[in-house]
Amino acid sequence: MPPTAPAPEAILFDLDDTLLDDRAASSAGLRTIMERLGHPEFSAARRLWDVQTDISFGAYIAGRLSLQEQRRERVRALAIQAGHSHIADEHCDELYQVYLSAHRSAWAPFRDVVPVLGELARGGIRLAVVTNGIEQLQREKLSALDLAGFFPTVACADTAGAGKPDPRIFHAACRSVQVPPERAWHVGDQLHADALGAVAAGLHPVLVDRHERNEAADHDVQTVPGLDDLLRMVHASRAPASPGPQPQVGRTADAGL
Repeated sequence: MPPTAPAPEAILFDLDDTLLDDRAASSAGLRTIMERLGHPEFSAARRLWDVQTDISFGAYIAGRLSLQEQRRERVRALAIQAGHSHIADEHCDELYQVYLSAHRSAWAPFRDVVPVLGELARGGIRLAVVTNGIEQLQREKLSALDLAGFFPTVACADTAGAGKPDPRIFHAACRSVQVPPERAWHVGDQLHADALGAVAAGLHPVLVDRHERNEAADHDVQTVPGLDDLLRMVHASRAPASPGPQPQVGRTADAGL
């Protein structure tokens, strides 16, 4: 983010792996499916699940798959890796519900979330969530984490008519909080969906890299390891500019005044 970025009147937040530790929750869900399938190797399953989620959920956001179809694709890929060449749709649906149950049980915010959101709210900054997740599930997460009170605005792909990185979902959130995009920041963990999507929509991006992926190395995007650093950026943006040098009495340049 360029140093001339204005102080934010609103900050929009991604949810998963920005506020909620989704990697830990998804790992808990993944292990339950692996146990059902007899899958022996977590690291291989984790890599496949991440890649297949990017592919299948991306196809859902683009309108090429339904919500149920993308879930089935992810479970089926894992089943094939575990040695099950044929798995019925109904079995995929059952396994995904097992995954969701374990995922929900592991929901937890990162430790910096509540203190930072509280200070931002007390400072008069309007807060919103912008996520590609399903609205019903995202609101359940916010409620379970006791974060719902911070976010009167929750913009989700299935109800906003577009998902990140499409500018429309960012603009919908900005309209809801009544702040123009150029006076808003967006904070998220995904380079393309969050940071570059925010840039395209006219917002200032902040990339949260909690897992040290260093994705923004080739992009002019401000990256922070957590929300404490975001808070310091906000304070710095609001600090009054240092005054220039003051005229000195008796200087030659002032002689004619």
